[in-house]
Amino acid sequence: MDNIKHIFWDLDNTLWDYRANSSVTLESLYGEFEIEKKFGTAFSEFHEIYKGVNDQLWEWYRNQEISKDELLSRRFPDAFEKSRIPSQDFSEKFNNQFHLQMTNPGILVEGAEEILEYLNEKYQMHVLSNGFEEITNRKINTTSLKKYIQSITTSEGAGVPKPDPKAFWLAMENSGASVQESLYIGDDWIADMIGATNFGMKAIFFNPLHEKHEWIDGVPIIYQLKELKKYL
Repeated sequence: MDNIKHIFWDLDNTLWDYRANSSVTLESLYGEFEIEKKFGTAFSEFHEIYKGVNDQLWEWYRNQEISKDELLSRRFPDAFEKSRIPSQDFSEKFNNQFHLQMTNPGILVEGAEEILEYLNEKYQMHVLSNGFEEITNRKINTTSLKKYIQSITTSEGAGVPKPDPKAFWLAMENSGASVQESLYIGDDWIADMIGATNFGMKAIFFNPLHEKHEWIDGVPIIYQLKELKKYL
């Protein structure tokens, strides 16, 4: 892609493997809290329910239908309730421990460090994430991502989540980049691809789950990060 000087990355499930880090942390906490022993619900059953609840809450947050506080306060009580687990005694503590521990595994998406090393000499690289300020910084600064990322912008810092253009404008301001010289790479079709292209940025869709979406002209689709070498 010609004239690109700045690459903006989504973070969760594009560079930092949210699915893997979340699963490892949840299973550990599930054991620590002895939930299966006390209530009889297997972790695998709870985990599937939690993923559905969490995905729905993040969709509502992205659509600005709920706040950060509501998302964080509801995800475990709602998941426990749907899993037939009485949660009022420990859901807040469980949530706090998850928030503290989920960055500990530090698992990156397959090929992330390799592609960042490949791109590092030619491009300035930044993160624009719908995550929250504190935890987004921990995800980056406690992994090898730190040495590649030159600016970090979050939806919390912008006051609105992607695809709202205000989030993209703040990323431009924080990075010193221009829209014309910027490329966005992410795995969320609405927040990342629609958000970036409506803002006027070039974009590449990272689609490891082979999701089906409407085609946007000029937006390549890749299924592994190493495929970026064909375009950059």
